[in-house]
Amino acid sequence: MNKLLVIPILALILIAFDFYTYPAFATLFKSLFKKKRLRMFSLAYFLITFLSITGLFFYHFVDPELLSFNLRTPIIGFIFVTYASKILTALIMLLNDLFQFPKKIFKRLTRKPDAEKEPGKKSLMSRSEFIKKTAATAAMVPFTTLSFGILTGVHDYRIIRKKIYLPNLPKAFDGFKIGQISDIHSGSFFNKKAVKGGVEMLLDEKADSIFFTGDLVNNETKEVDEYIDIFKKVEAPYGVYSILGNHDYGNYKVWLNPEDKKQNMLDMYKAHELLGWDLLNNENRILEIDGEKIAIIGIENWGTGRFPKYGKVHQAYNGINEADVKLLLSHDPSHWDAEIIPEYKDIDVMFAGHTHGFQFGLETKNFKWSPSQYIYKQWAGLYKNKEQYLYVNRGFGFLGFPGRVGIAPEITILELKKGEQA
Repeated sequence: MNKLLVIPILALILIAFDFYTYPAFATLFKSLFKKKRLRMFSLAYFLITFLSITGLFFYHFVDPELLSFNLRTPIIGFIFVTYASKILTALIMLLNDLFQFPKKIFKRLTRKPDAEKEPGKKSLMSRSEFIKKTAATAAMVPFTTLSFGILTGVHDYRIIRKKIYLPNLPKAFDGFKIGQISDIHSGSFFNKKAVKGGVEMLLDEKADSIFFTGDLVNNETKEVDEYIDIFKKVEAPYGVYSILGNHDYGNYKVWLNPEDKKQNMLDMYKAHELLGWDLLNNENRILEIDGEKIAIIGIENWGTGRFPKYGKVHQAYNGINEADVKLLLSHDPSHWDAEIIPEYKDIDVMFAGHTHGFQFGLETKNFKWSPSQYIYKQWAGLYKNKEQYLYVNRGFGFLGFPGRVGIAPEITILELKKGEQA
């Protein structure tokens, strides 16, 4: 779609949306604060519409770096929570309108011209008024939930522990602990103290090795600059290994020239050096304990659909024939079914991220749901296909909506065990 048409179309959608839901909120407001304040409410209501359209225009046509990271995140959150909350209001009103429309048509067609209304007591509240108040009040449910997700859920780090049993695991690696984090998205952070707390939780687990499975930033490398000192503390006895995610290439920013984008990529490599993380770009590392070896393979981003396919597993295979176990770091879980399962049956475990679990869903001991599952077959947790495993991390950070509801940010601790799954 033409870039110049995007904002006018979005503006018309938001205006139509707000005009449709306005009567519900106005009716509720009048009942709570009397009619004399309705004008002030109306001005505030449509001022939010204007500010939202202005914000969308700014992000679409103006360099977002004119706003600080700390200011951009609340703006995105405010717009998202406001309109996500109104969706329930609009849905209730729409269902009522669809139900009432045929009744009104039938009533109009069958009404006698000279018919008079029968005298009777006036209802305390008309059906229309009740529906409008109900629809407006219903908006408080998603508003409260999403706001809570911003205030608390976004940094409510959870440690998830899993054991993976591998028959061919060398005895020296039995009990080897791998810590995994993914999707840091440092450009979204607004609470350094909370982020530091998450890193300390990871370090307290004393993993033997740590994997980072991509998306260090949102749009450009400089987003991570003020977090280098925090994440460079991520260390492990057998190394920290990382890969690039789809957001790490600068593909989501409009660059003034190709040289700037190239420099951004060089800065990304430098950032990994400053962090002390071993960045694997279609290459591998061999870990050896007591003469026994396992291979860590890291590839560049490879995803189905519109996502880039820079990963070259065959290239990363060079020199790993001697390894008894092969562990693959690949950012996008769609890679597992698309290429790994059909072509690389000696990959024992693949580690991925990317989905964030949609940052919204419901998880209990025996039930797991998220809109993410309608896009990705494997979207969170541990999966198995015959003797091969995939683990999809729910992400350490966040993107877009600055919160999490039901899907907590994750620190994974995977323990490799020799033998068959019990």
